[in-house]
Amino acid sequence: VIARTYATAASPAASAAAPQIPLVLHGIDGRYATALYSAAARTQTLDAVESDLKRVRTALASDAAARAVLETPVADRAAKRAAVAAALGGRPAGADVTKNFFDLLAENGRLGLTVKVAEAFEALMTAHRKEVAVVVTSAKELDSKSLNRLRESIAKSPLVGASSKLLLTNKVDAAILGGLIIEVGDKTVDLSVSSKVAKLDALLKETI
Repeated sequence: VIARTYATAASPAASAAAPQIPLVLHGIDGRYATALYSAAARTQTLDAVESDLKRVRTALASDAAARAVLETPVADRAAKRAAVAAALGGRPAGADVTKNFFDLLAENGRLGLTVKVAEAFEALMTAHRKEVAVVVTSAKELDSKSLNRLRESIAKSPLVGASSKLLLTNKVDAAILGGLIIEVGDKTVDLSVSSKVAKLDALLKETI
């Protein structure tokens, strides 16, 4: 229903072919984000709409009062519209697609979902670019050479697709004692010394 409703507000120049959605999202925010992604893909404004939503998220993150207005059910729609307009800071880069979308949220009383929808849209864009977040936790900070070797090894592993773009981050946690903990999306490979010690401790307790 959301997708059909939003489609009526899309540009008449949009392609009739339905774009491929790179990620299945659930929940109301996921459905709105998917409808927005579809409209932006049809009008070739994905990057522009993404820029608009990032600007809104950044503005609301630094303005607790504006976010409270959006997320408070008793706040009137005019105040919510004003908060979004201020966060956008002028004409949106996504032009009609972004404007029509926020108009739809306002009409449906869903502007309180703005931040969640923006986060869901970002997840769609990440999947669209085939980007995979990788967090490598080590006891000490790893040098660039070690990180590059890890990147190459992970890229060749079954943990990610062949054409994935890895967004690698090194997190330092002295508590793991040594070794590595590698998190790829929702998968975790624990090669830490602390994990091995815990397994050894459990084995010794079972033996005793």
